Amino acid sequence: MSAPIQGENRRKRSRHIRGLRERWIINTVMPVFLLVIFIVAVASVGIASYYYQGMRTGLENRAQAASDSFNSYFMNSYTEYYQKAVSYADNFEDKDYIELQFISASGRVQVSSSNLTAGSSPGTDDISTALTQGAMESFRGVDPQTGEEILSVTSPLFFNGRIVGAMRYVTSLSKVNAQILFSVAIILLVAVLCMAMVIISNLLFINNVVEPVAVVSDAVKRISAGSYGVQVENKYTGELGELVDNINTMSLTIGQNEKMKTEFISSVSHELRTPLTAINGWGETILEDTAENPEEMRRGIRIILKEARRLTTMVEELLEFSKMEDGRFTLRMEEVDLQAEFEDAIFTYQKLFRQEDIKLEYEPSDELMDPIPGDPERLKQVFCNVLDNAAKHGGAGKRIAASIQREGDMAVIRVRDYGPGIPEAELPYVKQKFYKGSSKARGSGIGLAVCDEIVHLHNGTFDIGNAEGGGCIVTIRLPMKNE
Repeated sequence: MSAPIQGENRRKRSRHIRGLRERWIINTVMPVFLLVIFIVAVASVGIASYYYQGMRTGLENRAQAASDSFNSYFMNSYTEYYQKAVSYADNFEDKDYIELQFISASGRVQVSSSNLTAGSSPGTDDISTALTQGAMESFRGVDPQTGEEILSVTSPLFFNGRIVGAMRYVTSLSKVNAQILFSVAIILLVAVLCMAMVIISNLLFINNVVEPVAVVSDAVKRISAGSYGVQVENKYTGELGELVDNINTMSLTIGQNEKMKTEFISSVSHELRTPLTAINGWGETILEDTAENPEEMRRGIRIILKEARRLTTMVEELLEFSKMEDGRFTLRMEEVDLQAEFEDAIFTYQKLFRQEDIKLEYEPSDELMDPIPGDPERLKQVFCNVLDNAAKHGGAGKRIAASIQREGDMAVIRVRDYGPGIPEAELPYVKQKFYKGSSKARGSGIGLAVCDEIVHLHNGTFDIGNAEGGGCIVTIRLPMKNE
């Protein structure tokens, strides 16, 4: 293969791999990525909600307890309330991270544990709700005065059943937000590591899957382009290894079939040319001068007839093979006297073989054989082909033995020659189309394939093997009609 072609193949393979990798990433990694984002978002919201809810609950519990104490014990007079509020704010233990405020009925800060917001009006929703509806309320958001994100809880204070103020707890959310961000960052880090592992594992898997697919695809393209018999190095396991083995087997089979097809065309061309040459030669000889030598003329006519029959047989085999290939090979079933049909073929070939000094021995069945369902013309075609092959390939033995017997529910026909037999290595292939093996005998190489198909359509078996003592034996088994 030239360098430009190899370069083009590499580019095609690269595009093929890249396309598969992109589709794999989109179809596999993208859903995982979206799922991870969803999980991170849900986890982040859950963590933030957990922290905020915990702080709100803590502040609400403290505000409820403190306001209940004030409402029960320190609201006898305004003076007593104010003094206790100042004292409570001054002695507030958690003033470093929580600000305690006492709000007047107008919404202004009267007392503060930080002494920074006294006199101011925060104006948040929790204050207005507590003062107007007399219920404890919380607020999370930005402080209108400082711009800082805060969480506050306000509980109303009552005097003689009337709202006279409120107690408010306020805390900054900066540290909590930092803790939430830290927790979310850890979750994100874990998610990134998980996604990295998913992507790396998918890339490794893709490389282990896509690369072999690209190699196999390249091999298939080469096979389809005519490089029959090309093999792919199988360094894969599992289903991929099995796929490569199947591709290699297919490539070898196609290569063998292509070789057999080429040999078949060459053989048929030679087989057709030989009888045509003989017919043309003897035809010209007879036309030129045969009146003075009638014996020579008769000899020439016999040769012409013999070669014409050979051509007819070859053409018929080719037609039968064509029908087998496109599914037009059919049978015309009727009741057939199998023994009579076989004997007709025997008697016909006995005369022909006698001319070639070949003795055809026939052993009929010991018992009467009932008719069987079959196509008489097709069955006779099988018998004639088998007898002709016996003379063609085993004629050197000058003897052919044929028999027909009933064995159980089967009619069994055997035809044996006493020639050299078939090499053991070629036995599994002798019924394959186009196969001729090492035989030098003339023929198309498809006669036995046609015979096997005919017998198979009769639900029978067609076997070829070597007989004990030498020679080849053909065994045909056909089912008898059920009584």
